[in-house]
Amino acid sequence: MDCNSNRKRKQSDIENGEFLALSLSAASAKAMAFSGANLSPPPPPPSVVMPAADPPATTHHHRRLRRNPSRAPLEGKNPVIPPPYPWAGTGRATVRSLNYLRAQGIKAICGDVECRKCEKKFSMEFDLEERFAEISTFVAENQALMRHRAPNEWKNPELPRCDFCNQEGSVKPVISQKKRSINWLFLLLGKMLGCCTLEQLKYFCKHTKNHRTGAKDRVLFLTYLSLCKQMDPSGPYDVVV
Repeated sequence: MDCNSNRKRKQSDIENGEFLALSLSAASAKAMAFSGANLSPPPPPPSVVMPAADPPATTHHHRRLRRNPSRAPLEGKNPVIPPPYPWAGTGRATVRSLNYLRAQGIKAICGDVECRKCEKKFSMEFDLEERFAEISTFVAENQALMRHRAPNEWKNPELPRCDFCNQEGSVKPVISQKKRSINWLFLLLGKMLGCCTLEQLKYFCKHTKNHRTGAKDRVLFLTYLSLCKQMDPSGPYDVVV
């Protein structure tokens, strides 16, 4: 009897202990759930603010910056030059008038020449009045027949004789490589303008406001007439249309 009572008591204690353990476990779970529900979530990590990157350097500009805005634009060449010869004008490709040269007592026009045979270089001169009268008369009598083209005697001039080797037709003019220093009046009086290159003749026509396109015989024709007009502005040297 006592044994059965003890056995029942132990069994009851075990059951009570298990029930108590289960109760405590359940209570603990509820408490944790309750505390978790009331706790606020952890704050997010602080955001890192990165400094704004500099804009990439551009290589193309929509507007071109002016350099030295106060600087004036480059101008053309000065139309006034120091006369390279006493009979030359103050402008490029110009000569003094016949009346001016007479007033200055200039009677002969000189220039440098070179013999193609003996290669001697020397100075030669032409009588101003005599040579210009010869050329001006030829122009007045033959311009209408030229048809704006230089005649053969202008295109292929008869060259002078050499003073050293006496070779006929061997002396050619020494024409300055610097166009502004070409001795235009000497070439006119010697009827040696045909020795000029087409480029040199175009330079003359450019600065005397003459038509400078076309074949050499046309540009040479205009050069002769323009020089005669400069020498004698009232003479019959206008181009006949």
